[in-house]
Amino acid sequence: MVGVLLLAGAFWPGGAVLAQDEPGEEEREGPRPYAEVITADAVTDEGLFDVHRVGEDLLFEIPDSLLGRDMLLVSRIGKVPVGFPGFQPAGVKTGEQVLRWERRDDRVLLRAISYANVADDTLSISISVEANNFAPILAAFDIEAERAGTAVVDVTDFYLSDTPALTGLSPQMRSEYGVRDLDEDRSFINYARSFPLNVDVRHTMTYEAGEPPAQERTGTLSMEMHQSMVLLPEEPLRPRYADSRVGWFSIERVNFGLDEQKAATQTLIRRWRLEPSDPAAYARGEVVDPVEPIVYYVDPGTPERWVPYVKQGVEDWQAAFETAGFSNAIIAMDPPSPEVDPEWSPQDVRYSVIRWAANTTRNAQGPSVSDPRTGEIIESDIVWYHNHMRSYRNRLMIETGAANPLARSLRIPEELIGETMRQVIAHEVGHALGLPHNWIASAAFPVDSLRSPTFTEKYGVAASIMEYARQNYIAQPGDGVTRFVRKIGPYDHYAINWGYRVIPEAATPEDEKPILDRWILERADDPMYRFGPVGRPILSPEIQTEDLGDDPVAASGYGIANLRRVLPNLPEWTATDGEDWSDLAEIYGELVGMWRRYVGHVRTVVGGVYANEKAADQPGAVYEPVPGDRQRAATAFLIEEVFRDAAWLADEEILGRIEGSGAIERIQGLQQSTLDGLLAPERMVRMSEAALVDDTPYTLVDFFDHLRDGIWTELDSNDAIDPWRRSLQRAHVERLAWLLEDREDEDDGPSVSLSDVRPLARAQLAELRAAAAQADGPDRMTEAHLADIVARIDAILDG
Repeated sequence: MVGVLLLAGAFWPGGAVLAQDEPGEEEREGPRPYAEVITADAVTDEGLFDVHRVGEDLLFEIPDSLLGRDMLLVSRIGKVPVGFPGFQPAGVKTGEQVLRWERRDDRVLLRAISYANVADDTLSISISVEANNFAPILAAFDIEAERAGTAVVDVTDFYLSDTPALTGLSPQMRSEYGVRDLDEDRSFINYARSFPLNVDVRHTMTYEAGEPPAQERTGTLSMEMHQSMVLLPEEPLRPRYADSRVGWFSIERVNFGLDEQKAATQTLIRRWRLEPSDPAAYARGEVVDPVEPIVYYVDPGTPERWVPYVKQGVEDWQAAFETAGFSNAIIAMDPPSPEVDPEWSPQDVRYSVIRWAANTTRNAQGPSVSDPRTGEIIESDIVWYHNHMRSYRNRLMIETGAANPLARSLRIPEELIGETMRQVIAHEVGHALGLPHNWIASAAFPVDSLRSPTFTEKYGVAASIMEYARQNYIAQPGDGVTRFVRKIGPYDHYAINWGYRVIPEAATPEDEKPILDRWILERADDPMYRFGPVGRPILSPEIQTEDLGDDPVAASGYGIANLRRVLPNLPEWTATDGEDWSDLAEIYGELVGMWRRYVGHVRTVVGGVYANEKAADQPGAVYEPVPGDRQRAATAFLIEEVFRDAAWLADEEILGRIEGSGAIERIQGLQQSTLDGLLAPERMVRMSEAALVDDTPYTLVDFFDHLRDGIWTELDSNDAIDPWRRSLQRAHVERLAWLLEDREDEDDGPSVSLSDVRPLARAQLAELRAAAAQADGPDRMTEAHLADIVARIDAILDG
């Protein structure tokens, strides 16, 4: 056994303890007769332990057999007020904590238990672990009555007090909404139900609030909370150790009982309990059904037309589980009707639900609840926000409209938007199965493969659906590509097999590790089976969000070519008779944002560092700088696409419909943000380091000269300088000046004053000053601009 206790105050903020009311002036004489407490008027629901409603009071009858057993309290928002934050929809989890009931004389205590610090209870160190991790007592209940093997406690105040852990209000929300007090007269317990493995309580909490999220004149904020107390398995799932080379959500614990010369941290992956129904057949390599499959119910509030796509998104994972040896491992079902099961509730922790949130948030999420002792996932609720269809409607038009006729309308055909929804659900189910984002997965595919109809039909857009790669923006008109959205990929099969395959020949988690290591090494040289990110901040061109392919310069070139095709068509594609141009404005803004994203993918190449997770027994470095020729090509791309030719974004046919002014300022902002990002001190320091080990380095001198030549071409050609370029050139001078300044924020990054950056910036300014002074402008505006540049640089260098 592994013994463990909680660090104080981990669940109830500030270590608050919920105390019961004092008994009054007369001394309490102990429990009363059972019939006096649980009267004939009591409404009882039997289950894990019996719950009794006597008038407005709620009583739990806790059997002795559950004393000392670990239980998980999961708190969810049952109903949210109007105007509540978008990422707090009905059904969202707000907290979870392991609890344990204990009896002490005529009281029952409720403790919070942690498995953060552990040691096998057969070891002497376990005595110290217990002594240094004493579990806080969250509440103490007088025993109101008892009978053979049970104790009755009144938990009414526990659920009706303003206990932060039981509410859906964070401290920030309390401050934002001016929450003062919980009004007990308008707070009550809605119901309590007991099931075989859990007890659920729904309660309404009403607060006095100075600035509630809606209906401000009421000065009130009401919400329903749902608390599920679930019995954790008596026989915990055998844990599996995590490995940074395969992506898994995980839990950590410090095991003081390990034979190491430090307090060693163990990391366990989070996964569902899947056990073969026929162990012998499974051991022979046959695919068998699990004893208990993973079941997701579709929220009855889901619009009927989308239900099939939601179910498909869940069951698409069946093939990946077959790779791990399980058939029918994951199933999507409709919830039972009230006639079949009147107590079925999506808040019941025994049920995992795909929830449909009727709010305007444009997102989806796939959280889960796990046993903190082992990482076993016991329940999850995936949320699809209704307005997320809007996100994909817009992105399909922007990213694929050039090559995909089905995406050229505000009314995307059901089969396309449904398939897109299906893959979003599959992505979120992947999270709920234990898989985090894998941002390196798109780099496994050659860019030109994403222009192939056969390749994209087989693989989608990335080696993993857990990548932030959504639509194929690379496919060009005429390529013949018909599948533009993602799908479950080779990495996903590999990761599910690595995490879920039962290893019969291994008796312990330690025995599993050499086998799991072998599986990784067998795939180590294949880019389809890599996991990223390796670290923060993101430095690798391969580990980025929303990118495609193995070459950011080529991919972004194709993407921008498609944006150029889409842009002039937007007025036609977004027009609706009798409506204004708000849809055009929205989609145009998102197109500009997409262009910025493609540019950002290329910028990461400059000063970039490739990162590949490796264990100590694998050859080669984990971090390798991007070769100089690739950095040079990326800078050339940015000079051409951003600094020389970004004015196409200011399409007069569009801007004349959506705004009276702002085009120049918008382009200025895009160019300046790109320039500032390129001339970031930390990027240039990495470039200096890379040049030391590169056979064909792209030195800082090369980079500064390359950038200057691209931004100031008119100094050699004596051409007129247009408004976009004048603004860019001023921004260049300002950024170089910024690099000469002493700043307090240098403590957070590399020191410019000690690097080669500052002398090169000063030299660049001097050279620009000389060239601008000698140049002859062909018009008065150009002459005034160049004279201003000379004056600005003089002020900088003389300052």
